[in-house]
Amino acid sequence: MRIGVGSGNPVKRRAVERVLDDGEDAFAAEATVEAVPVPSGVSEQPRGHAETIMGAENRARAVLAESDGVYDLGVGVEGGVAELDGMDGLSLVMWAAVDDGECVGRGAGPSMRLPDSIAERVNAGEELGPVMDDVLGTQGVATRGGAAGALTGGRVGRAEALSTAVAGALGPFVSKLY
Repeated sequence: MRIGVGSGNPVKRRAVERVLDDGEDAFAAEATVEAVPVPSGVSEQPRGHAETIMGAENRARAVLAESDGVYDLGVGVEGGVAELDGMDGLSLVMWAAVDDGECVGRGAGPSMRLPDSIAERVNAGEELGPVMDDVLGTQGVATRGGAAGALTGGRVGRAEALSTAVAGALGPFVSKLY
């Protein structure tokens, strides 16, 4: 089984590989994962669950559309920011979609409240990744531990957080409960 991940970001590919490595079934053993850079079709900084989900779905669908049958599954992974009911401030949110051309599975990763100083900059129009780079004095945080890693003191890295979303989205393809 060939799986295309709709991004050139190595962290997103690792998130999918991590989910497959944790699987103990034939599905996981037979899968190969490849990065397929495709557009998300949403803004650079998705806002709200709906836009973040749409970005993940668009990426998964684009992998299949652009591969001309090369991939059995397209996977889209998207991070965004959202205001959550019952909670003050702005939060980091993560969504994944898995598409085989007939069925689409969706799953969410953990949500983490952003510090007010970071949320203010994102609300002013900046993208979270560059803001995190600036705050941390680094470059390319999105291709390493990500905001999730920084916000949890390294306890949950970006690949681990995104893998939770991917595992949920993979459910309809690996569980008989669907």
